[in-house]
Amino acid sequence: MSKANAARCPICGQPSDPRTDPFCSARCRQVDLSRWLNEVYVIPGDESLPPAGSGENDED
Repeated sequence: MSKANAARCPICGQPSDPRTDPFCSARCRQVDLSRWLNEVYVIPGDESLPPAGSGENDED
């Protein structure tokens, strides 16, 4: 694969590294994980169901 066709890191745009694919470094991988955990990124969809045992629709 030539440098012109190399995949780019979605965080900083540098060429990705096979060891941390699709990111260029462990730092960019951690930035991405942090964004998911802090709900910066979300997947659109229906409202989530309440957790099991929350009292709604529980059968005794």
